[in-house]
Amino acid sequence: MATQDSIVSASAKYPKPADSLFQYGTAGFRMKASLLDSVVLRVGLLAALRSRRLNGQVIGVMITASHNPPEDNGVKLVDPMGSWEVHATTLANAPSDQALAETYQKLERDLNIKPEAKSRVIFARDTRASGPRLVSALTEALKATNTEYTDYKLLTTPQLHYITRCLNTKGSPYEYGEPTEQGYYEKTAAAFKKAMHGRKPNGGVTVDCANGVGGPKLRELVKYLPTAAEGGLDIKIVNDDVVKPERLNYQCGADFVKTGQRAPPSSQATPLTRCASLDGDADRIVYYFVDADNTFRLLDGDRIATLAALFIGDLAKHAGLSEKLKVGVVQTAYANGASTDYITQHLGLPVICTATGVKHLHHAATKFEVGVYFEANGHGTVIFSDLALKRIAKYQPQSPAQYAALETLRALTQLINQTVGDALSDLLLVEVILAHKGWGPREWDLTYTDLPNRLVRVEVKDRSIFKTVDAERKLESPPGIQGLINALVGKYKNGRSFARASGTEDAVRVYAEAATRGEADDLASKVAGLVKQAGS
Repeated sequence: MATQDSIVSASAKYPKPADSLFQYGTAGFRMKASLLDSVVLRVGLLAALRSRRLNGQVIGVMITASHNPPEDNGVKLVDPMGSWEVHATTLANAPSDQALAETYQKLERDLNIKPEAKSRVIFARDTRASGPRLVSALTEALKATNTEYTDYKLLTTPQLHYITRCLNTKGSPYEYGEPTEQGYYEKTAAAFKKAMHGRKPNGGVTVDCANGVGGPKLRELVKYLPTAAEGGLDIKIVNDDVVKPERLNYQCGADFVKTGQRAPPSSQATPLTRCASLDGDADRIVYYFVDADNTFRLLDGDRIATLAALFIGDLAKHAGLSEKLKVGVVQTAYANGASTDYITQHLGLPVICTATGVKHLHHAATKFEVGVYFEANGHGTVIFSDLALKRIAKYQPQSPAQYAALETLRALTQLINQTVGDALSDLLLVEVILAHKGWGPREWDLTYTDLPNRLVRVEVKDRSIFKTVDAERKLESPPGIQGLINALVGKYKNGRSFARASGTEDAVRVYAEAATRGEADDLASKVAGLVKQAGS
């Protein structure tokens, strides 16, 4: 139970910066760490309210800024039922300590929250230097609201999601696992061994950990996996320096690779060697390799989604479950058009396109019995509905071949972190699939040919005038601009382009693809010109 005095007293230690306006977005709050103290405290207040509203269910709070530079940080709720963005923004912008206490108590009344109800919060952070200071602000809020809390110290974002789900399902029919970091490793490793089903990996994999928290956590997970000598996977870990926080995401990590379309300088990968890069909090992953001609080849989130959909669809068919498991794929407008064609035409699976942001993809994926969702940046997972899990668990195979496929499918439901995109479990998922298919990166890359594409950032005075519809694929404002974009697109073979406002800065991102590299670049440049003119 929180009193006005306790909230005012806690807030006074972490005053809101003057003239700052905060917005809770798809990544939570994210900004320069020096501006974040008051925001983290207020997110702590929100987490306490949310837990009380849910009758004492555990709410997670993750302090991370993912792929952002080391001087940034961020904070986001890990919530079993949503994230209350509007309330987060309202609390963060309360202009004074007293106003904050009054806002908190108004939310209590408006949301019919009992002040005496139990409240439980767990939290963790990545390796940024500002993390411990921000944790102090968070715990101040939890003490002020008489909230039970546990500090899990350094974790990946998906590990905190996992522990939150485990705590909230413990003792129920939907128990997710042992709610500890060790429980995460044990469940993931056991499922990997079972899913491999005696298959041998086709060579090892080099993993760039972005000098972030994924480095030490992957090293810990490797201890639970069979070694290469035991028939397991040879994982070479690079860029795992967490002693020097300033090296986080510097010339490495999934965002560096995806944006720059090149390997980290430190990877030193030989031709046809499988390589993967995590981001700073290990919730996304991209693969890549250098081919025999020394050309860089990216295997991004689109590629992981198509690989997972192909394999899971095949397993369902070979297990005799294809009629009982509706598999579908969720993408955003940034997905390469060739990947969408491959899924719909070659795999024969439905595709839903949603707005950018994991919450949109995750929600859409729940409409399928098995929903595969990945953003092109490498963030994604696979969700099995309760009905799908029951059917997979109860199905009686009719032959040894059906049994083998069914056992692998059952193992995948345990290997995949269904709470959120998880770079570590996605890494092992990809490795299981490649081992079963006997593929290296080149065979994976040959499943379809990406259309050449270009992503351009255009600075504008006011990004809010650029309003999208149709899952962010069309602009309804400024008036008339979409017609001009359509006219340009029609001049290029396999042309497609869209523009959407950035969620974090006064800029608009323009995506374009076409039949050739030159045409894609030309289309992107011309659409960017339209955007610049409209936004000036």
